[in-house]
Amino acid sequence: MCFGYSADRQVLHDISFSIEGPGLICIIGPNGVGKSTLIRCMNGLVRPTAGKVSIDGKDVREYKPEDLAEFMGYVPVTTQDCFSMPVFDAVMMGRYKKRKWKTDAEDIDACNRTLKMLELSGLAMRGFNELSAGQHQKVAMARGIVREPSILILDEPTSNLDVRHQVYVTELLSELAKQSGMTVVMISHDLNISARYADKVIVMGRPGIIRAIGTA
Repeated sequence: MCFGYSADRQVLHDISFSIEGPGLICIIGPNGVGKSTLIRCMNGLVRPTAGKVSIDGKDVREYKPEDLAEFMGYVPVTTQDCFSMPVFDAVMMGRYKKRKWKTDAEDIDACNRTLKMLELSGLAMRGFNELSAGQHQKVAMARGIVREPSILILDEPTSNLDVRHQVYVTELLSELAKQSGMTVVMISHDLNISARYADKVIVMGRPGIIRAIGTA
């Protein structure tokens, strides 16, 4: 697979790998090698200029966005939310399509479990705009997890967290993958944490290529 934003700006070159079964996969590498672009190709936000991304043998481009959202969650590196709502409601937005027109007991239970899992229960009624950058990041993760997808893709989910929470969140994602059979793909800049918890590591380098894939 290749991708370029223009003919003279190629970002990804001859990318080829497969992910089989559940687990935590960490994508690591220096800034500017195309890690975020790679996961945006994986979730269908941008289309490869050559080659394709397949999920269970089907080209990701053949899925309608709403159908892809049924089994895939995506947590960007920053959130663009610019209006205030309680944290509980912000996380509940992740249940859209599952809860149809109204919230039921299953949605509420899922939201409460996810808030507790990410140590956000005490902030449930706090306004989203009142939170710190690290708390924003955890709420965005909760919104991706609460959907209970089979595939969860995260762009630097620990970027605004302190060391304790970086370890906690990565360990949580690893356990979540094992217990629920979820495939979790995350970009990480911490080599030690990735080596400790990832089932597979993808190492990217310049010029937008994969240098190595395997266990830590």
